[in-house]
Amino acid sequence: MSRNLLNDVRQRRTGSRRVLTLFAALATCAGLVALSACSSPPSRFYTLAGGTAPGAARSTVAPALMIEVAPVDVPAQVARTPFVVHTSANRVDVLEQTRWAALPADEIRQALSQDLTQRLDAIDVSRSLQPAAVPVYRVNVSVQRFESWPDSHALIDAVWTVRALSDQTVLTCRSIVSEPASGGDDALVAAHRRALGQIAANLAAGIRALETSTRVTRSAPGATRSVPCPA
Repeated sequence: MSRNLLNDVRQRRTGSRRVLTLFAALATCAGLVALSACSSPPSRFYTLAGGTAPGAARSTVAPALMIEVAPVDVPAQVARTPFVVHTSANRVDVLEQTRWAALPADEIRQALSQDLTQRLDAIDVSRSLQPAAVPVYRVNVSVQRFESWPDSHALIDAVWTVRALSDQTVLTCRSIVSEPASGGDDALVAAHRRALGQIAANLAAGIRALETSTRVTRSAPGATRSVPCPA
């Protein structure tokens, strides 16, 4: 066999070894990537709404009043599904594996709607026709702060208004609620739920006060109308 032919055979064998080595390396990398994906922690999803006790009875008679809970405004920093938690006064962490089931604005609106309809035995007609014979109260909520402090507390600072659609009377108030949260993510979510429950209680009190004031005005048209914010 000639020297040139031997050199050609050797080069081909060397090239084949390099190709096999490259394929083996790629297979190893693919296996490591798959193993890493399989071992990554699963995402956890939380909601601020729901939680109605099983078997809870609801009235089927026509409600005395109705509400219209408008879309909620939240700060841009927390307008995302991953949890945004405070670690210091100047630092926050975004937890990609811990998420809200929906955007926080939608979670807050749904939680307030559910709570208010139960407290007032009312119906939320935000996506329905509004009957002319039943008083409707529009609820607007602007969240100024929505803070999650692990192993410390959850804080919600909200400015809210209740408007009587019958005569456009408006009650504007502010609720700042801080709830302790000693523990992990479950404790933070529970604390935010309690804070929203307190805000819903304030909203319900404001709606009842406006409704009472409206009845007084109807019976005494010249009466002075002043509705204070709930304590």
